[in-house]
Amino acid sequence: MTILNTLAENAIRYPDRKMMVSCYRSNKQELTWSELHEYSDYVASWMDEHLHTKTPVVVYGHKNPLMIVCFIACVKSGRAYCPIDVNVPLARVEAIIGEVHPELILCTEKLDIESPNIVELFDKSGLSRFGKKRISEEKYVSSEDVFYIIFTSGSTGTPKGVQITRDCLDNFISWASALGSGIDEDKHYTFLNQAPFSFDLSVMDLYLCLYSGGTLWALSKELQSDIKSLYNSLGESNVNKWISTPSFADVCLTDPMFSSNLMPELTDFLFCGEILTNKTVKRLHSRFSDSYVVNTYGPTESTCAVTDVIISSEINEKYSPLPVGRPKKGTWIRITDENGNELPDGEKGEIVIVGDSVSVGYWKNAERNELVFGTTTVQGEKYRFYKTGDEGYLIENMLFYSGRIDNQVKLHGYRIELEDIENNLLKIPGILQAVVLPRYRDGKVSSLVAIVVSQDDKFNEDDSDALIKQELKKNLPEYMIPKKILFAKDLPRTNNGKIDRKKLGGTI
Repeated sequence: MTILNTLAENAIRYPDRKMMVSCYRSNKQELTWSELHEYSDYVASWMDEHLHTKTPVVVYGHKNPLMIVCFIACVKSGRAYCPIDVNVPLARVEAIIGEVHPELILCTEKLDIESPNIVELFDKSGLSRFGKKRISEEKYVSSEDVFYIIFTSGSTGTPKGVQITRDCLDNFISWASALGSGIDEDKHYTFLNQAPFSFDLSVMDLYLCLYSGGTLWALSKELQSDIKSLYNSLGESNVNKWISTPSFADVCLTDPMFSSNLMPELTDFLFCGEILTNKTVKRLHSRFSDSYVVNTYGPTESTCAVTDVIISSEINEKYSPLPVGRPKKGTWIRITDENGNELPDGEKGEIVIVGDSVSVGYWKNAERNELVFGTTTVQGEKYRFYKTGDEGYLIENMLFYSGRIDNQVKLHGYRIELEDIENNLLKIPGILQAVVLPRYRDGKVSSLVAIVVSQDDKFNEDDSDALIKQELKKNLPEYMIPKKILFAKDLPRTNNGKIDRKKLGGTI
């Protein structure tokens, strides 16, 4: 049974159930299960008749339920979808579109670019253009077809697209449906959606919802920034499964109102995307004493997550930092040295993921694919592997994450290549050198600091901080903008001529 077959069955079983509720500061948008199935059929059939290639379709928007209609329509028509959130800067949107070269761009929000390939679908009335023909299941994406492409930060300053197949997604769902207290097929679950659909954490809440016939309670960015409206929405939600970054839970925990009194139906906290701290777990245990707290780990290249562990009070007391769990069935974790040799228990090295949910590689990036992807044999069967660039160690098959080997960090759950920001800083006229460093608090990245050297002291700390940030916002999303810009006459170097990041780290 694949996710698309399951979705069709759920639409028959629960036609009038709300599949998605998108919450904004002043209103809501809703979609039922029957609407999702029917509308996605109509759009898929239109694609099948009007498109000439199987090129991935770009879907642009923010938390609009019709984005889900577009996602499912794409895969029903045999095409991958590529989500882009409205909060991605226009220059970066254009870079992604330039990489994909889509025959079709579906927009649930206004996209200010000139393209004959844009089709706007702002509300349900816009569906009339697609007709009412249904699509045959024979058209659906097959097992090894790419299901979606999510673009992540790239060290060159150009985003790279991670391709996930239908098999990868089905294997992930099969495992993720048992996380924490698991999913009972006879119960109606409501899943919290915090992350935008262009961030792979959303794969967990969206597809567990689609798999179980549940309801997705989606929080818009504007709602998340308004604490009063946020708590009102959470209190109304009846959420059972909380999926977010730990940072979002930390924001909610700042108010004593955030407790089981506000959300009595909540049974599971499922965390991914960044380090979960002991302090956060302790506060959650005290506020939600009957809820599971589950820590998971996995990069976008492995389909969201591949390890899990329930963080009990005993585990929270025993370990600091906390473990990220044991690998799911069909996945093996290897810790290797710089030469690729496997290391024994307790020794730190690069985390290499082998298994049935590893990506088939980056979109049109053969050079990078050759560096980090490959195949190996486990128990007589061939599997793909991915060299994560993460550092960690194993103790009795329990994985512990230790940070990054390279210049990549996680901030509020977003994966950021520091070189991506540096390359965009160097595009600003007058900046000669730039380095971006993470600041840590409670063992995880709390903010970013940029140190720049300018030509003839063109920039200074009195009035140039805001100017540089404004320039960066033309090309980078808000979460990648350094919180602070520092100015230097030169940057220290190591003996081999590289910027001495360690030495600079002591100055911020």
